[in-house]
Amino acid sequence: MPPGSWSAGPGRTAQGTDPVPPAPWSAGPPVAWQQPEPDRLTRLVVRLYDRSPRWAVPLAALGCVGAGMAYALMSGPTTSDPDAPPSCLLKLTTGLDCPGCGGTRALWYLLHADLPAAARHHFLFVFAVPFLAYLFVAWAGKQAFGWRLPELRLSSPVIGGFLAVWMAFSVVRNLPWAPFTALYV
Repeated sequence: MPPGSWSAGPGRTAQGTDPVPPAPWSAGPPVAWQQPEPDRLTRLVVRLYDRSPRWAVPLAALGCVGAGMAYALMSGPTTSDPDAPPSCLLKLTTGLDCPGCGGTRALWYLLHADLPAAARHHFLFVFAVPFLAYLFVAWAGKQAFGWRLPELRLSSPVIGGFLAVWMAFSVVRNLPWAPFTALYV
């Protein structure tokens, strides 16, 4: 194409000359990205993971779940004073229930087999617990023992719908009108 045949664009003149030099990042062939060398801590963690037995990660996850249950049982979240300040920073500063508000009390009631009281404090947490428990057992059984339990496949729209319902529940439970005040914890 002859130099004067194209139209003027940004940075070009009508005669086709290019008075603006090309950008430095566009000059030359593309350079492939090279992954940096891992640091000492990363190499240590990868080496420990490669050498650990396959049941170690599910056991560590089970320990974290057990620690959360032990905290709920030992803290006794249902026995606090009515005048005690809330432990949730959002509720302390704004007076509003956060999306997880009531979850520890719901877990405490679940561990004591009081399903109605648990649902009263956080219905969506109680609804999600069986699904989360099954997902954990299926994952841990596959990792530790090679079990092939039927997979619970949750699509992105289902997960997004649950999160949308959870956020709507978080807003509705803070409304100060008659039917919604029953959701306030």
